[in-house]
Amino acid sequence: MADPDPIALPEHRPAIDPDRLLADLRTLRSFGATGAGVVRPSLSEVDLAARGWLRDRMTEAGLEATIDGVGNVIGRSPNPGPALLIGSHSDTQPTGGWLDGAYGVICGLEVARALLADPATAHLAVDAVAWVDEEATFVGCLGSRSYCGLLEDGEMADARDNTGRTLTEALTAAGLGGIGQRIVPGRYLGYLEIHIEQGASLERDGNQLGIVTSIVGSRNQSVTFTGEQNHAGTTTMELRRDAGRAMVTFAAALDEIFRPLAGPATVWTIGRMTLYPGASSIIPGRADLHLQYRDPEFERLVAMEEAVAGLADQVAGTSGVGVTVEPASRPMNPMAMDPDLRTHLSAAAEATAPGRWVSMPSAAIHDAMFLAQVIPAAMLFVPSIGGISHDFAEDTDDDDLTLGCQALITATHSTLAGAGR
Repeated sequence: MADPDPIALPEHRPAIDPDRLLADLRTLRSFGATGAGVVRPSLSEVDLAARGWLRDRMTEAGLEATIDGVGNVIGRSPNPGPALLIGSHSDTQPTGGWLDGAYGVICGLEVARALLADPATAHLAVDAVAWVDEEATFVGCLGSRSYCGLLEDGEMADARDNTGRTLTEALTAAGLGGIGQRIVPGRYLGYLEIHIEQGASLERDGNQLGIVTSIVGSRNQSVTFTGEQNHAGTTTMELRRDAGRAMVTFAAALDEIFRPLAGPATVWTIGRMTLYPGASSIIPGRADLHLQYRDPEFERLVAMEEAVAGLADQVAGTSGVGVTVEPASRPMNPMAMDPDLRTHLSAAAEATAPGRWVSMPSAAIHDAMFLAQVIPAAMLFVPSIGGISHDFAEDTDDDDLTLGCQALITATHSTLAGAGR
């Protein structure tokens, strides 16, 4: 995807308060702090406390802040639109890092209040948001999808966490009604989200900022192998219908079928393999494998789906074991970021980090891909130290955190000024 044509930035450059940004980031970190990381799953007691604090900070910043019926914290500017919506998610993985999502939430707050405090930009409208459950404690990207009207019928009612607790029970215990706010038609020019890269490419190449061109699509599939359970000592090899051996054959062949199809951003992962009944003296009668693959191009994902189906047929035919492939979750198709918003982000990146930024796809899923289905959306990345994320060791240099937020406010001002605000 080509870089957008350069534009001239407004002469006035609003500035963030770096100390305030970092102080708020560290305060949010304290909610669920566990060693160097954070444990703050959606709708837990500590998550709800963090959401209350965020609502109060948004109110102090001059925004009209509320927590909606699914747990989103939304701070609306008192100014009329057209507005920009800026934020990310504040929940974490079961053992998460302190910046994943949280950085984008605090940057949205900082941009909104810095613009309101600057007499030259106090008339601009920026709404800040902290989405709920991006990390899929109950429903992946629950908050952003609810806000955009993209939840499927029954999805919330059927959702449970890994303890068996239902989403309905969690919302009721939190005093939330389960009906989220919906996006206000006509208010927004677009949505901006800043995030740590969660990969190593920015740090490796000496870049400080990444302008996201697109967010990868993904497929999650459950592959089930159905054979015949039998005695491991008395059943000769030619009589076996070994589900475990068929699963291993399938797994070993994935590289062979995927590599000819792969592009530079294609990845695939076998995250779980299970044998039943799982005893050393029993030939497995069933085996399950969970497969995920991601790519920024829809056509390549389709080709990979077809290759998986073909491999399943091949293994079934040679092993005498039944092989079925079913979706483990709904398909997520790649989503391109808005070229006009990318233009403003690119200009801001060059002004903030001259020659040290790059356009790149996002290999991770973000709330922005759902906002992009209803309004223009774009993303900005800052480096992750060592490329580490979804781990307590996740970190980013303070200078990169503040530089990223400064680039974000510059692009926000440019976008709103270009719209005549």
